[in-house]
Order: sequence, then structure tokens, then C-alpha cells
Amino acid sequence: MERTSTANDLSDRLRRRLESERREIEELTASELKRLAENSRRVARNALGTIERDTEEATGRMRELLARAWQRPLIVGLSLWIGFFGGSWATMRWLAVSIQDRIETRAGLGRDIEDARQTLAQLEADTWGIALLEIEGERYVVLPFGTLADPGWEVRDRPAVRLSNR
Repeated sequence: MERTSTANDLSDRLRRRLESERREIEELTASELKRLAENSRRVARNALGTIERDTEEATGRMRELLARAWQRPLIVGLSLWIGFFGGSWATMRWLAVSIQDRIETRAGLGRDIEDARQTLAQLEADTWGIALLEIEGERYVVLPFGTLADPGWEVRDRPAVRLSNR
């Protein structure tokens, strides 16, 4: 017995064939999409790796540039700071020593002046206020006030006796 094809059989066979081809196309499409996705991931990973390397390299160069960029001003600034404060300290130290020396010298001169005043007072007491002066080549003995009633000479408003040059 031979079977004859009916329209339904033909339609079923066509449907099965279309379904089979559709599955085959879907499987091929899915396979191609998987390959495309894997290739895209690989390309993206490679691109990301390249970007990371380039970024690290650029960052390293930028760090070196920044390190060199701030080192020079830092060194110059520190040098100026050390020079300024070192010079200021040395100047202040020198001024302090100089002032201290002058204070000590002034104190010593004050003592010398007081000693000289005491010596002068002692001399005046010992000589009863008599002074020996030479004015323009002439020699005088200057006496205390009130010692001569009619002095022949006066020196600095005090009675005086003129000594001969012989």
C-alpha cells in the first residue's frame, strides 16, 4: 500500500521542516552570538588592560613631574628660610653680645668716674681747694673763695696769684 500525500501531510511536513530550520537557525545564531560575545569580552579585556597600563604609565610620569615640580621650590624655600632665620639668629646673637659688652663697659666707666670723683674730692680736701693752672703760657695758683681780700688776679671768678716765669 502506498500512501498518498494529502495536503495535511504536506503541511505537517512543511511545518516540521520550517520548525527544524528555525531551530537550526536559532542554534547557529545563538552560537554566533556566543562567539561574538566572547570576542567582544576579549577585546574589552584587552582594551581595559591597555587603558590600565597607559593610565599607570601616565600616572607614574605625572608623579615624577610633580615630584620634580615641588622639589625645587621646596629646596629654594627651605634654603631661604634657613638663611633668613640663621642670619637673624646670628645678628641677634651679635647684637646681644655687643649690647652686653657695652653695658659692662658703661658699668666699668661708671665705676672709674666715681673713683675719679672720689679722688678729686680727696685732692680738693688735701689741697684745701687750691688749683694750679697754666693759661696762655702764664702760670697761676688759684685760691679758694674768700682767701684774699683784694686779689691781683682772678681766674674763673676765683682769686689767683700769678707766678713768675723765671
